Amino acid sequence: MMAPIDRRQQVIQAAAQSFAMFGYKATTMDQVAKIANVGKGTIYTFFTNKEQLFDQILVDVIQEMKNIAHREVHQESAFFENLFRVLDSLLEFRRDHDLLVKLAQELKDFGTLQAKEGLDKVEKVISDFLTRELEKAKASGEIRDCDPQVVSFMMIRLYIALTSDWNKQHEPLSKEQIKSYFRLFLMEGIAVVT
Repeated sequence: MMAPIDRRQQVIQAAAQSFAMFGYKATTMDQVAKIANVGKGTIYTFFTNKEQLFDQILVDVIQEMKNIAHREVHQESAFFENLFRVLDSLLEFRRDHDLLVKLAQELKDFGTLQAKEGLDKVEKVISDFLTRELEKAKASGEIRDCDPQVVSFMMIRLYIALTSDWNKQHEPLSKEQIKSYFRLFLMEGIAVVT
């Protein structure tokens, strides 16, 4: 006997595909229905509107990111080792995830509010995770006394600057180069100690 088809999951997968291909603004419920091979009414049995469907997809993406982050933190490892593993994995995920790539492009091209809000939610997950890890590292004496939220914000901005903004005018940096700059700016500082 065949397992019953999960129509809700079918709709979510089709919507994720549509948002990734066309962006938030250009995705319609008709497209989602066509990709899911269901009637448009079927979508409305699960989701009130496009915004609610989009939010559900973001919840799934964010959960996947949380799973990645938790998988990459090893209790026996030092803070910066975990940091590099988590940042590599999360930002690779963000860079390679079709929906997040499309939202970033849509925000840049059209300034779509929903694309901005979606990307902000994703960045908040990364920021909250880093803040918690910084608080633990501070409590254990691995890092100096600092405001974890400010440092988390700076880490994300530094990573985006080195992995994305830098590439617009220069040859991309390797992962090892990016890590060495993180060490320089965050672990060592640039002042010569005399």
